[in-house]
Amino acid sequence: MLANYHTHTYRCNHASGTEEEYILRAISCGIQIMGFSDHAPIPFEEGYNTGWRVPKEKAQEYVDTINALKKKYKDKIELHVGFEMEYYPDCFDVMLRFVKSVGAEYLILGEHYLGKENDGRRSSGMPGHTGDSITEYVDLIIEGMKTGKFLYVAHPDILNYIGDDERWEREMTRLCKVAKELNVPLEINCLGIRDNRTYSSEKFYKIAGQVGSKMIVGFDAHDVASAYDGESLEKIKVLKEKYNLNIIDKVEIKGL
Repeated sequence: MLANYHTHTYRCNHASGTEEEYILRAISCGIQIMGFSDHAPIPFEEGYNTGWRVPKEKAQEYVDTINALKKKYKDKIELHVGFEMEYYPDCFDVMLRFVKSVGAEYLILGEHYLGKENDGRRSSGMPGHTGDSITEYVDLIIEGMKTGKFLYVAHPDILNYIGDDERWEREMTRLCKVAKELNVPLEINCLGIRDNRTYSSEKFYKIAGQVGSKMIVGFDAHDVASAYDGESLEKIKVLKEKYNLNIIDKVEIKGL
């Protein structure tokens, strides 16, 4: 594996280890390109705190830390700093201006909610999504991809949908076809694989393989060990052959 663009830091309050430890782990395992993409701050109402994002006041420190390490390890690994961020239509412009202002180089699209999490909606990964929720989710992903601001789509099948199987297949096929048309890669998420989560599902990979969507592996690292996830990579080799997945090694970071 050449590159991993999906790495978190302790600032999101659900990851551990220092950035330098992650980098050293990646270098020791042969990773040549590494991107940090912690959860982006969101400009919600004053005083609201999600508890699982980089706080707004720590965002500049986050970027500056990675940039300093980029210089330190420039001869050993290519480092980049960005954010994993939702596409929330009513505040996307504000979100984008903020991440650009602190120096983010890229964004990956991770739609953890079907609407801002302070409006009482259940998270995408929680069980119980039915009916129109799958169409709403795919609509958001497509709108996000069409902005041209996201490097790729993280865990594209994260919505824990328990509704009609045919509808799920139809909507996931639509997502994959548009991603292919827009040349936006879809992630094979190693956190889903190693934790046996509902996403990173074989039924999604079957569709992606049939459509021919570009795929890219993301470690989704929340601890030092998973800055290189060799066990998941072995499983992905099997999936690639089984479903004829179009897996790419890296993506070009053009800036925001």
